[in-house]
Amino acid sequence: MCSSRRRGKHCYPVICQAVGAINKNKLIRQMRSGLTKSLKLSDVFGLGFMTFAFYLGAGNIIFPPLAGFMAGEHLMPAMVGFLLTAVGLPLLTLVAVARGSAGQGSSGWTAMTRYLPTWAATALAIAIYIIMGPAFATPRTGLVAYEMGLKPWLGEAGQHGLLLYSLLFFALVILVSLDRGRLLDAVGKYMTPVLMVMLLILAVGVLVDPQGTLPEASGDYTDTPLIKGMLEGYNTMDTLGSLMFGALIIGLLQRRGIEDYPSQFKYLTIAGLISAVGLSAVYISLFYLGNSAAGVVTNVDNGGAIVNAYVLSLFGHYGQLILAAIITLACFTSAVGLLCASADYFHGLAGWTYRKWVLLMGCVSILVANVGLSQLISLSIPVLVAIYPVAIALVLVTFVQGYFGRPRLAFRAVLLVAFLFGCLDGLGAAGMQMDAFAFLPLFDKGLAWLLPTLLTCGFGMLLRPREDLAAEAA
Repeated sequence: MCSSRRRGKHCYPVICQAVGAINKNKLIRQMRSGLTKSLKLSDVFGLGFMTFAFYLGAGNIIFPPLAGFMAGEHLMPAMVGFLLTAVGLPLLTLVAVARGSAGQGSSGWTAMTRYLPTWAATALAIAIYIIMGPAFATPRTGLVAYEMGLKPWLGEAGQHGLLLYSLLFFALVILVSLDRGRLLDAVGKYMTPVLMVMLLILAVGVLVDPQGTLPEASGDYTDTPLIKGMLEGYNTMDTLGSLMFGALIIGLLQRRGIEDYPSQFKYLTIAGLISAVGLSAVYISLFYLGNSAAGVVTNVDNGGAIVNAYVLSLFGHYGQLILAAIITLACFTSAVGLLCASADYFHGLAGWTYRKWVLLMGCVSILVANVGLSQLISLSIPVLVAIYPVAIALVLVTFVQGYFGRPRLAFRAVLLVAFLFGCLDGLGAAGMQMDAFAFLPLFDKGLAWLLPTLLTCGFGMLLRPREDLAAEAA
């Protein structure tokens, strides 16, 4: 301490500075722990809108109208089945990502797969991020934007037209994706509200002024519309997308200072609910569009052709401008989300800078997009049928892990069974002869994995902890 009054005058400011520094450090620690941080209401809605925009992409627009057309008089069960796997499962997956992170020293994918061997968790993550990234989902956004947004105006532009469009489309996607910090503002607060207004115009037009009549049910929709609708919901890829977007959103929250798990769980769940409401509204309107398109459309090979013909009949050529804007913006925001999530994961895995991964995956997406939409969809379906059961099983065990006596063993057994039986379904979807497995329940429906996975999960709940067994043996 100071030994004189004069020295004390000089010492007093120093003491104040020290006390101020202590208080400042305490405040910083509180902020880092999430005790003093929260999102403004506008940011909360922006986060929800951004999540909705990430989901609403290519498959979300082309599959519901086709399903609605083919469902015919069985519209309701087909639509319910579709909503279960295209809205319910993605929402549960987002919540599972947040729930799996709670109370753990990690977040996102690492927390959800902590009971798996490191190599298995990494291999599964790489498969999902490649499928949802440059292999299928991301290139598909550019292809649908070209087929439905530009091609109706230019006609058949050939391979060169597709190449030029994909170069421009993904160049803009890369540009927006390079800065993760501005995603919430760029996508959530600006692009998505515009997209939602245009979708509202289309939905009101479909419900108020139907253009055609009810088609007859066809294919599997005649006998099993609920199950067929559930399988069609797979094609949106949104459950796999939730595993990616959940980790990405947690990262964005951390950059906003939201670092405690209860707050991350709350905001991620709210974002999921907002996106689920938006997606449900879009899907229902598109189902009704397809379900009232008989006599309006002659080409029912894909949902894109149905939407194009319907909007032309409803709004005329000006309506096609609205549709082109909807498709392009929806596919663009979805591509941004997928590219950001993929680059973010591989940046953490391999150490390359995030920007380099964005550039690499953007360029690969350009190459894959030039394969063509029909070819890409036909290639992706068997892969999705094989990998989806594993993603669903991961969500299931995340929610019921507290009931497992030996969680590590149960996790591994459930996911292994889902993977093996999912591969059987995937091989069947690829056209291979799988008659030897026809005895399996629901195999002919593409759901051979379901009962074995649920049974394995049930056995996992019956297993008793090793400690109890050791106590009895003693």
